[in-house]
Amino acid sequence: MSNAATKEEQALVLIKPDAVSKSLTGNIITMLDSTGLKMVGAKVVKVSKKLAETHYAEHKGKPFFNSLIEFIMGEKYTPRVVAMVYQGPNAIKVLRKLAGNTNPEDAEFNTIRGKYGRINSKTKEFENAVHISDSPESGKREIALWFRPEELVE
Repeated sequence: MSNAATKEEQALVLIKPDAVSKSLTGNIITMLDSTGLKMVGAKVVKVSKKLAETHYAEHKGKPFFNSLIEFIMGEKYTPRVVAMVYQGPNAIKVLRKLAGNTNPEDAEFNTIRGKYGRINSKTKEFENAVHISDSPESGKREIALWFRPEELVE
C-alpha cells in the first residue's frame, strides 16, 4: 500500500531463526512497536527451500547464497521465522533505522542488530536477527510471498 502524499508504506519484517532460537521475539516486537507503526500481519513460518530461494532471488549465484538459504530455513537454529507486516508513514525508513546496519559489528548499540546481532566466529555468518524490506517495491514483492491478502488486517 502506498500513498505518495504521506508515504504510507508496508514493510515485511522477519525475525530470523537466530533470534527466535534465543527467545528474542518479544524483545524485538517491543522495539518494533515503539515506532508507532501498525502491525497488520503476523505469523510463525517454517520456511521452505522454495520460499527461501524466491525471497532471496536477487542473491542467486553469489558465493553466500546457499548459506543464506540454509540460515533463513533455520538449518543451524530453529526452523521457525516470525513474519510480520508493519504499516505506516515511511515504514521502511523507520524500520531499517531501528534494525541497524546489516553487519552487527557496525550497528549502533540501540538498534535491533546492535543489541542482538553478532558475527558467528565459527561460520563467519551474520546473525543479524531481522530482515526488513529495503524499498516499497521489495516490500510489496516480499509481502506477497509471505502473506495472502486476507491475512493482513488494516
